[in-house]
Amino acid sequence: MPISSFYGMQTSLRGLMAQQRMLDTTGHNIANASTVGYSRQEATLAASQALQLQVSGSATSTGAHLGSGVDIEGFRRVRDQFLDLQYRGQNTSLNDWKAQAEALDSAELSLAEPGENGINAQLSKFWNAWSDVSKSPDSDAAKQALVQKANALTDSIQAVRSQMVDAQTTAQGQYDSIVGPGGEVSKIANELAGLNKTIAGFLRNGDAPNDLMDRRDLLLDQLSSFGQISVEQLSGGSQNVSFVDGTTGATYPIVADQAAAWAGPPVGDWNPSGTMGGLLAAAKTPGGTIDGYLATLDSFSRTLADTVNGAYGGSFFSYAPPAAGTIAVASAIQVAPGSVRSGSGASGSNDVALAVSQLRGNAGIDGVYKAFVAKVGGDLNNATRMQTNAQVLADSVENRRQSVQGVSMDEEMSNLVRFQRAYQASARAMSTMDEMLDVLINRTGRVGL
Repeated sequence: MPISSFYGMQTSLRGLMAQQRMLDTTGHNIANASTVGYSRQEATLAASQALQLQVSGSATSTGAHLGSGVDIEGFRRVRDQFLDLQYRGQNTSLNDWKAQAEALDSAELSLAEPGENGINAQLSKFWNAWSDVSKSPDSDAAKQALVQKANALTDSIQAVRSQMVDAQTTAQGQYDSIVGPGGEVSKIANELAGLNKTIAGFLRNGDAPNDLMDRRDLLLDQLSSFGQISVEQLSGGSQNVSFVDGTTGATYPIVADQAAAWAGPPVGDWNPSGTMGGLLAAAKTPGGTIDGYLATLDSFSRTLADTVNGAYGGSFFSYAPPAAGTIAVASAIQVAPGSVRSGSGASGSNDVALAVSQLRGNAGIDGVYKAFVAKVGGDLNNATRMQTNAQVLADSVENRRQSVQGVSMDEEMSNLVRFQRAYQASARAMSTMDEMLDVLINRTGRVGL
């Protein structure tokens, strides 16, 4: 079978085009070296279909295949799905503890302990004021100072409860902004559904939209920060994405094929982990961490009021549910501080004031409050420690993931030189073929030249 003289030109042209695409891909990688979620790409090459020939020898005729150059089969993302799964699992755990730590930090700051304005300092001043009254039972100034210290104590208790309620409300508001209508999950669900449709369309036509797939994976990474997710790959290129309840294993659809399916969180308690799980663990009522703090603070306030009132022999403090939010000095004493009873006997007796002052260090009051402060601090320290541990694990997986999919500038620069040399070689081969054809076309039949 005769071979065209232009056959070598076509082979060289294939090489030029292939190396040009390799250079284009390398340039795309370099341009996106700092793009979040980008996966480096590479062109996949394969030898093009060879030309079948019949080669005639002196005695026999045999078949042979003459190479025709190279073809570009496609452009693939360099990505490890197993590392993606590992990262998303660690990312869920990290954001769970991070959300809890931030919520508990707000609750712990409201205590202002240790400090001059905390409840512990105000309790000490309150007991000191009763001690002063016991020393000067008929002194109106000492009684006036006692009422002021008592007001400062009740104001501190009410302020702590109010700030803890604010921390609880803030955490709940953050949760609602994630899962509610028009929230973060809904926005991501809508974008994922659109990406599924577009990606499936390209794949049906034999094209792999790598950059769109990167965007979809980035959105899945973001979803994994909100809660534990399950991703089901469909045959057409779409995905089903759901949140998973870490306790029951129940799933709650986010995207079903090419349609957004998020209808909001389930009614009742659930454990999505991630930021949603951390916020719920801190803010939910009943059963949340801050809800437990409020219950302890209310119990402490009731005990304080009842114990002081018992030693006082009357109503010094008043309260109504919730105790920590309503505890106050009795209105009659507020109006007339001089009416505070210092003793049960004649003028100058101080047995009542002594009885109240001796409540200092009471296990049901000072002891309970100190244990409460220790618990809040301990819970925060534990959440912070777990967040730090989770951060180390997430960073470790992310480093491994980036070692696979990340762009290495050293490697890309090396590829630039390699592809450039290959391009130059293909161009030189084409120039050689061009010179041969020039001789064939322009000089054939001319003798003596």
